[in-house]
Amino acid sequence: MLSADTVTQIAEELAEADRSHSVIPRITARYPEATVEDSYAIQGVWRDSQIAAGRRLVGRKIGLTSKAMQQATGITEPDYGVMFDDTVYESGAEIPVDHFSNVRIEVELAFVLKHPLEGPDCTLDDALAAIDYAVPALEVLNSHIELEGRTIVDTISDNAAYGAMVLGTVRKRPDEIDLRWVPGVLSRNGEIEETGVAAGVLGHPATGVAWLANKFHQHGARLEAGEIILAGSFTRPMWVSRGDQVLCDYGPMGTIECRFI
Repeated sequence: MLSADTVTQIAEELAEADRSHSVIPRITARYPEATVEDSYAIQGVWRDSQIAAGRRLVGRKIGLTSKAMQQATGITEPDYGVMFDDTVYESGAEIPVDHFSNVRIEVELAFVLKHPLEGPDCTLDDALAAIDYAVPALEVLNSHIELEGRTIVDTISDNAAYGAMVLGTVRKRPDEIDLRWVPGVLSRNGEIEETGVAAGVLGHPATGVAWLANKFHQHGARLEAGEIILAGSFTRPMWVSRGDQVLCDYGPMGTIECRFI
């Protein structure tokens, strides 16, 4: 376990990297004894400093929930991070690429809760009952830790590599559509780069919501009504650069477009 001073120091390094859009050396290279508990403690110190600075928490992201993402990162268990109000874009947005580091795009579904959700024994059915609606989303990854050799400890510490999300406009209640078969066809500058279906996320994209509620119970917390839960990617991440036009087609759930400037 890392000392409280070390946890705070790393959280401050990550906050500065976020401000300067830079990258720090791997935490696990410098502190090989760091644990997953340490990484969530680092994330928590960083999160609290952002809230103290006036940012408003609007939801949570779940990461590394699909085989595609686990194979792409070499990390084999899900993780989570927090999302603030100033990181939410609408379809059609122009997104400044300089606001992020190691910029990539993932194809996801997001869920908005109508009821609180609490572990320890939360099931998929419990999650579906608590969800108000699903909406398609693109996640913008933002990694402030060098990618080579990173572990889940590095990723969690860095707010699970969350940068921003772009939300679509089509909303569906869980009983209106079989969420497992929502497709994602991701294009960059008119060329299809990645495809997948939402069942790639733990068999059902809302399974991650139940997982997160149970994980939160271990920390004495719960998911609250109104929170947005970004449920995890069902494609590999796609690198983007300034000038790239991104389009994702979700079939019956519409499309999302954005451009990086």
